[in-house]
Amino acid sequence: MSILSESLAEGLSASLLRKEVGRAPVAAVRLVDLAPRDGKSYVAGDRTVPLRRATVPQIFAETVARFGPRDAAIFPESGVRYTYYDLDREVDALASGLLALGIMPGDRVGIWSPNRPEWLITQFATARIGAVLVTINPAYRLSEVEYALNKVGCKALITAESFKSSDYIGMIRELAPELADCRAGALASEKLPHLHIVIRMGDEKTPGMLSFKDVGRLGGAAQQMRLNAITASLDPDDPINIQFTSGTTGAPKGATLTHYNIVNNARFTVATMGFSEADRLCIPVPLYHCFGMVLGTLGCVSAGAAMVFPGAGFEPGATLAAVGAEQCTALYGVPTMFTAMLDRPDFDTFDTSSLRTGIMAGAPCPIEVMRRVVRDMNMAQVTIGYGMTETSPISFQSGVDDALEDRVATVGRVHPHVEVKIVDGEGRTVPVGEQGELCTRGYSVMQGYWADDGQTHAAIDRAGWMHTGDLATLDKRGYCRIVGRVKDMIIRGGENIYPREIEEFLHRHPDVSEVQVFGVPDDTYGEEVCAWIVPQAGATLTEAAVLAYCKGQIAHYKVPRFIRFKEALPMTVTGKAQKFAMRDAMIEELKGKTAH
Repeated sequence: MSILSESLAEGLSASLLRKEVGRAPVAAVRLVDLAPRDGKSYVAGDRTVPLRRATVPQIFAETVARFGPRDAAIFPESGVRYTYYDLDREVDALASGLLALGIMPGDRVGIWSPNRPEWLITQFATARIGAVLVTINPAYRLSEVEYALNKVGCKALITAESFKSSDYIGMIRELAPELADCRAGALASEKLPHLHIVIRMGDEKTPGMLSFKDVGRLGGAAQQMRLNAITASLDPDDPINIQFTSGTTGAPKGATLTHYNIVNNARFTVATMGFSEADRLCIPVPLYHCFGMVLGTLGCVSAGAAMVFPGAGFEPGATLAAVGAEQCTALYGVPTMFTAMLDRPDFDTFDTSSLRTGIMAGAPCPIEVMRRVVRDMNMAQVTIGYGMTETSPISFQSGVDDALEDRVATVGRVHPHVEVKIVDGEGRTVPVGEQGELCTRGYSVMQGYWADDGQTHAAIDRAGWMHTGDLATLDKRGYCRIVGRVKDMIIRGGENIYPREIEEFLHRHPDVSEVQVFGVPDDTYGEEVCAWIVPQAGATLTEAAVLAYCKGQIAHYKVPRFIRFKEALPMTVTGKAQKFAMRDAMIEELKGKTAH
C-alpha cells in the first residue's frame, strides 16, 4: 500500500514529480511496516500524512482554483461535460437557489435518483451551504422512501422523474397527494410532515414541484453573496451526509457522516492508487452509496481527477465504451460488474489500454476474475477495498503492487490513521491468525445513526470502537481476511459453521457461478446449512453433483442439507448478498416440509 506524502498531495503538481507516459502516474511512496505487534490482532495505520481539518466545499474550492480548466465530469449518455470551472458555476447556482428556498445549514435534503449530472451538482451544492445530503437508494419503493424521508426529517427532496421500473414522481405524488393543490415549495403533507420542497429533474412540469433548472435561477446576487460566508462558518465535524445502510440485515439505519469523515477517507483511498489530475475515473457504481460519492466523486475532487459516468445505471457495454472513449485510467466496480464486462462476447472490440488501477469492493473476488481484470483489462494496479458505510467507508485497502494472491485472499492492510483490532465474544483481542469480530476506531467512524441512540450505542462502544459485525483474521504481515458475518454464523448441533468457508469451497466447482450459504431453523440441530447456487451459463448442475463434490472434502456437518439452484440471487445495488431475504424465502418454502 502506498500514499502520497502531504507535500505531494497538497503542494506540488504530481505531473512535475513523475514522468508521464500517456497514462496516469503511479504511487511512489510506500507505507511503513504495518505488521501486528506482540502477537495480538491489532494494527494501526500510518500517521505520516496528517489528517485534514477541512470541509467538502473547501476541498472543492481548492481544486477549482488549481485545475479549473481541466475536465471535471463527463456524462456520455446525456452528452454533458463539465470542466471544474463549469461545475463550480453549476454548484453555486443550485446552492444559491436552495438558499432562496429557505434551505439552511443542518437542513436535510434528500436525493432520489440514479447517476445523473444533477446528482453530482446536488452533492457539492448542499455541502456548499452545510445542508445534510440524504442519499436515498434509487431502488426504494413507497414504504421505504416514506420511512427514509421521515426518519431524518427531510425538508426538501430532489428527485429524478423515473428510472427503469421506478416512477419516482408517481410515488411522491401518491405519498403526498397534497402536491396537486399546493404552491411549489410550500408542501404540507400528512404522511411526510417534514417535507416542504420537492424539486424534480427533467424538462416537464409537475404541480406542486419546482424544476431543477428553475431552482438554479432562483438565487440572485444577494444569495450568491451569502455563499462564502456560510461556507466559512461550517465546521469539519458538522454532519454533511446521511447514508442508509444497504439492508443486508434488515431495516436500514441512517449512518451520519461528517466532512472530516469523508474528506479524509476519499483522500487516502485515491492516494493509495496514486491519483493525480492526470487520472480519469470511470464510475459505474451508484452515487447514492459511499463507493460512488465518497471514493468516486470526492476522491476525484481531492486529486483534481476527471469523473466519467457511463450511464444512469450500470450497463457493461456502456461502461467499456466510456473507458475507451474517455481514455479512463481507473475503474470502480463490484466483482459481478467486472465479470459482466469480461463475459461480453464483443469484449475484445473495446479499448481498455488506458486503464491502470481502480477498486474492486463490495464482495469477495474469485482469483480467476482478478487474473482476467489484470490481464485483459490492463488493470495491473487494481486494488481491493474493504469497509462499511459507517466508516466512511474504507478501513483496509490493498496496495497497487501487492501480490495477486494477497489482493484476492485478503482486503489489504489498514488505512492511515485507522486502528483495527479483532476480538472474541468477550471483547478480548485475539492472537494473530485467530478469527473474531473486526472492530475499527479513528477519524472515519460515523457520528452515529440518525435519531437512534440505541443502535448507535450497540454499534460503537464507550472506547469509540465500531463493531463491524464482520468476522476477520489478521496475519503476521498485517493483511486482513474477511471470513464472514458474526450474525451469519450457523450453529448446527453445537458446531460453529462459517458460511464464507463453504462458499469459497463451492465456488471452486467449475459449474458454479455464484453461491451463498446461510442457516435455516431446524428442530433437531437448531440450524441446518442451506446453499443457493447460480450455475454457470450453459451448465447442468444437480444436487447430487454438489453433494458428491462435497463428500470427503469438507466436514459432514458443513455439507448443505438444502441446495437450491437460482437464476439470480437477491443483492443490494452495491453487490452485497441479502441473506436475510434468502433465509426468509427458505423458511417460507420449508414450512410443513421435511428435509430431503
